[in-house]
Amino acid sequence: MKLEVEIISKEIIKPSSPTPSHLRHYQLSFLDQIAPMVYNPIVLFYSHNDTLNTTTISNTLKKSLSNILTHFYPLAGRMNNKNFIHCNDEGIPYIETRITNYNLKDIIQNPIPNEFNRLIPFQLDDITNIAFGIQLNFFSCGGIAIGACLSHQIADGLSFFNFLNSWANITRKSIFPKPIFDSSKLFPPKNISGFDPRSGITKENIVCKIFVFNADVVENLRAKYINFNPTRVEALSAFIWSRYVDVIYNDGVQRNYGVVHAVNLRQKMEPPLPLESFGNYLRFTITIPKMNSGEECYGLAKQVRDEIKKIDKEYVKKVQEGKEHLEFLKESFDRVVVKEELVVFNFTSLCRFPLYDADFGWGKPIWVGSTTLTFKNLVVFVDCKDGGGIEAYVSLKVEDMIKFEADLELLACVNK
Repeated sequence: MKLEVEIISKEIIKPSSPTPSHLRHYQLSFLDQIAPMVYNPIVLFYSHNDTLNTTTISNTLKKSLSNILTHFYPLAGRMNNKNFIHCNDEGIPYIETRITNYNLKDIIQNPIPNEFNRLIPFQLDDITNIAFGIQLNFFSCGGIAIGACLSHQIADGLSFFNFLNSWANITRKSIFPKPIFDSSKLFPPKNISGFDPRSGITKENIVCKIFVFNADVVENLRAKYINFNPTRVEALSAFIWSRYVDVIYNDGVQRNYGVVHAVNLRQKMEPPLPLESFGNYLRFTITIPKMNSGEECYGLAKQVRDEIKKIDKEYVKKVQEGKEHLEFLKESFDRVVVKEELVVFNFTSLCRFPLYDADFGWGKPIWVGSTTLTFKNLVVFVDCKDGGGIEAYVSLKVEDMIKFEADLELLACVNK
């Protein structure tokens, strides 16, 4: 049964004070320019609070949102030619809805990412000159869900969560770290002609499902490695990739595979950047698995770590220079998309990110979810709220998901 979402109101929320004239031109960095042209989504779910009614919640959020936008002023501006943001304080779309056929408990007990697309303000691949939007969803049981979309051309996941937590703090009249907008100084913009930031984006025939790996299962997977102590993400990445290859490509045909991991650059810089550095500070490793060991799963985890180690201060310098890295991106696009030389599987981890910190005055989220993203062969890792375990959002083609979710070895490891 699909979520029935009734729109109550739509309005524009503007910053509570004007952006100073010297901050009106926000230059995108090189890493912003080459970021995917999509919106990143998140949905924060909160249980019913007896002391607050919908009007109080709505007015509180709108006022504090207006206040926080003065500090995160690029979000209230408008994109111009995909190179800079005109910080003109035009504001952000703010939508309120009523969910008429589902209670909050039903959503959380059986989360369906495809349905969560109804809880956010934008279609993810319909990128416009608007950078950010909010949708406040009221459930008949009294629970609420705050759906947010932030343009990936402006910021990465950590920047997104830092904004949401800062918004929550200012709502409670609590202090928050001010964002640092230095990305274009650290990674100066380039001429990226010949590179398409939309490459790889698709929503056709894609389904996303959540697989929950409890803490003891994750530790058991880690323990299977001899003389190597992988992280939770390394071990789980290798396991999921091996199950995907075994069930989808078990026809004996030789193929070349590429396993991609997103890496946060903030701590790779010299000196390391503060966590509140706002923008796109991530790059990707591509691991070509060795397929001759018979136990590719265990070899891959070590290979992934070795590739991630290569993202060091020297690597960052090359990215800052831009030319060599841009050529690498164009070549990768040609190999993967045009010539289809590699079967690519992508991993992004939000583990250890401050997902559950956003307390607007009625407690922290009881669950944080996401929607179906616009990429195939993608896994997003998120910490379970109780710690230790990991939720894996797996996006595959429909026909591949049918095989993947029926794999007995996978099913033996996931929480039923």
